Amino acid sequence: MAKRSVALFLLLTSCGHPSGVMTPVSISSSTPPTSRVDMLVATTREPSGNPATLFNGERSSKPHLTQISVSIPAKREAGTVQWPKRLPPDPATDFAVTNVQQIDTIAQGRVWFRQHVNGGHALVFIHGFNNTYEDSVFRLAQIVHDSKMQATPLLFTWPSRAEIVAYEYDKESTNYSRTALEQALRTLAADPNVKDITVMAHSMGTWLAMESLRQMGIRDGHVNSKIHNVILASPDIDIQVFAKQFVEMGEPRPKFTIFVSQDDKALAFSSFLTGRVSRLGAINPAEEPYTSKLEKAGITAIDLTKVKTNDKLNHGKFAESPEIVQLIGQRLMTGQTLTDSKVTLGQGITAVIGGTAANIGTVAATAVAAPVAIIEQPVTRTRPPRSANETLDGDLKQQPLTQ
Repeated sequence: MAKRSVALFLLLTSCGHPSGVMTPVSISSSTPPTSRVDMLVATTREPSGNPATLFNGERSSKPHLTQISVSIPAKREAGTVQWPKRLPPDPATDFAVTNVQQIDTIAQGRVWFRQHVNGGHALVFIHGFNNTYEDSVFRLAQIVHDSKMQATPLLFTWPSRAEIVAYEYDKESTNYSRTALEQALRTLAADPNVKDITVMAHSMGTWLAMESLRQMGIRDGHVNSKIHNVILASPDIDIQVFAKQFVEMGEPRPKFTIFVSQDDKALAFSSFLTGRVSRLGAINPAEEPYTSKLEKAGITAIDLTKVKTNDKLNHGKFAESPEIVQLIGQRLMTGQTLTDSKVTLGQGITAVIGGTAANIGTVAATAVAAPVAIIEQPVTRTRPPRSANETLDGDLKQQPLTQ
């Protein structure tokens, strides 16, 4: 049974795009007009020694910083990445890297930010499990372009081997990278050109984001005041562990928004690998005890279960739905409410805000009793799971080691 589940998951996650797209290409005068996204990329990956890939999935003891420009073709479907069918990419039809430059000092990084400042707003994106360096670069370029966000984009990419069977290696790589991300956030916040920071993380990258923010909170008593928003998309985090991380980062905290979906097959697979422990990104926020817990913590949860995209795993809806990615760029990053009449998303999306389920689509979300089973395969339990209410009650406050 487990082998069938793994085989099906491998089939669903297979991809056919070519590797080695980081070598810059030139845009000729005959190329149709394109858009350009400039980003700063920090990584704890090991340099590959190959300009076509830049960095591999192994761990580096020294963080590296690179500025990258990505060209995006005019004719494309929002929410998608146009990977080239052959190399080199054609800027007329494909996402294409047009500039790569290594940055050796913090001072050089500050110069880059000053040249690309956008109202003093910064977005730090942390990718998820099973991503190459180039996967994360193109995904951030797509999000920035499609969301029309007014912010300077920065990517933090950690050492993922981009292999389904390397789940544990990837998870340990996030732990390996948490201090580097904390330092990157501190360096960014110390820049006088930066007014506010939004941290947006996906999947396993949400674990890295939470651990780094928790470390910062433990050191300083609270998260840096310039970090205004934290957006967690499909968070691959044990619910009980998230509650501890949230509390231990101290107060005041940034504004938290989580995107969840009960049909997320990647999180179902993660739950299977971690002993059937429910993941935060698979909860139904309109049901108790989650509604009350979210209200108490001041967290906004947006349920994307009814949103349909081309993602076979239902794991990347936040980026692949044009409406959702624009919601991120135009409202969540600017701290605007989701409850006014200007929010009209047409796929039946529910937001749980302040403990109240508010319909922000045209159809009310339906309740789902439990996270999706592992790729629709039954699992034999050796012991009954603890209820969410039982596991979360003690985790919303600091506990001393002794009384």
